Amino acid sequence: MALTGELSLDGRLRAISGALPMALGSRKAGRRALVAPPPNGNEAAVVDDFEVYTAETLYDTVKLLENDLCDEPVRVSEEQIDLATPPYEADMADVKGQDHVKRALVIAAAGGHNCLMIGPPGSGKTMLARRIPSILPPMTLDEALEVTKLYSVKGLMRPGDALIRTRPYRHPHHTVSTAGLIGGGTIPSPGEVSLAHHGVLFLDELPEFPRSALEVMRQPLEDGDVTIARAQSTLTFPARFQFIGAMNPCPCGFHTDPQRECTCSPSQIQRYLKQISGPLLDRIDIHIEVPRLTSEEVMQREPGEPSAAMRERVVAARERQRERFADAPFHNNAEMNTRALREFCPLSPEVESLLKTAIEQLALSARAFDRIVKLSRTIADLEGADEIGVAHAAEAAQYRSLDRSLWG
Repeated sequence: MALTGELSLDGRLRAISGALPMALGSRKAGRRALVAPPPNGNEAAVVDDFEVYTAETLYDTVKLLENDLCDEPVRVSEEQIDLATPPYEADMADVKGQDHVKRALVIAAAGGHNCLMIGPPGSGKTMLARRIPSILPPMTLDEALEVTKLYSVKGLMRPGDALIRTRPYRHPHHTVSTAGLIGGGTIPSPGEVSLAHHGVLFLDELPEFPRSALEVMRQPLEDGDVTIARAQSTLTFPARFQFIGAMNPCPCGFHTDPQRECTCSPSQIQRYLKQISGPLLDRIDIHIEVPRLTSEEVMQREPGEPSAAMRERVVAARERQRERFADAPFHNNAEMNTRALREFCPLSPEVESLLKTAIEQLALSARAFDRIVKLSRTIADLEGADEIGVAHAAEAAQYRSLDRSLWG
C-alpha cells in the first residue's frame, strides 16, 4: 500500500496537493490501497479498483496498519461524481438582448472554435463569456479526471471535493506574467492555459496583455499542450481549451458606439488593433461585434433562452462530429487539419464561388480561409445538414470582422 500526507510536528496529517495523481500512480505501480489525510480522501477515492483510507494523525495510521485496515474505505457518492448535470451558477437566460452574439457563441461551442468579441465598455462581453461553459457539453469522466489532476497538482481542489464537475473558466488579469499564463516556476506547475484545459480561457481587454504573453499562446492554441523546459527536465502540460477574447474597438472604447463620441485618432485606433498580431488573429475563428444595448433591451423583463436549451443544440452538433470523426485523432470541427478539411468538407461550385469572392475582398490568409470552412461545417451541423450550403458559408464569412476595414 501507499502512504501520503504532510506530517506536522504534532503528529497530524495535513492535506497535500496532487492526491489524485498519487493515487493513480500508486495503482499503476501495483499498490492496492492508499492512506491519505481526510481532506484528500474523496479526491483519491475516485480511482477505480483502488481502496483509499483516511487518517487524521500518524497514530491513526499505525492503528489502521495494525488492524489490517479493518475500517471501511472511503466511498464517494454518485452526486459527487455526477457529470450529467454540472452545477453552473451563471445562465445565458440572464443576458438581455445580444441574440446575434449568443448565436455566434453557440456556433463556437458546437465546433470548439475560438472567439473574439469586440464592443464598447458595458455591452456585456464579460457577462457572456462567463456563461459559455454552461452551454458546452458535459465533461466525460476522462476529461473530468484530466482537469481534476491539474487542479490537484496546483493545490486548487477544495477540501472534500472528489471531482471537478464543471468545465473550467479561467479569467486572468492583463497584468499576468508569461509564466503565470503558460506555466513555469522552479518546480514547473500548470499555468492558466492548462487550468483552462477542456474549458474556457477568457482574456478581457486583449490588447492590454503583453505582446510576449499573447505570442507564446500560439503553441497551445495550435497543439493543445504547452511544453516547459528547465535545465534538469522538460514537462508538457495539456492545454486544450476554448479561447475567448474581448476587446474595445479603440483605446477609449467608443469608436463604434452610436451614443458616445470617440476621442481617438485613426492612427491611435490602428496602433491599438495591431497589438494583436496577425498570426494570433488567424487562430481565432470568430470575430463578433457586441453593440451597446438599447434602452428597450435594458428594460426587458423576460428572461432569454436558457443555457440548457442552447446546450442541447450544441450536444447534438457535437454528436454528429463524434460520428464523423470516429476514426480520426480529433473530435470536433475546430481541430481539423488541412487533409481532414478536404476529406470531410467538400464544397459545391456555388460555395467555392462565394468563398473565392470573400478571399479577394477580405484579403484572407490560407489559415483564415480554413477557419471559415470549419465554421461553415459547424453551422451545417447545427442545422443537421450533411453538406455545406451557401447560407452556411455566407454566415461563416461574416464572422471575420477584423479582416475587414471596419475601423477606418
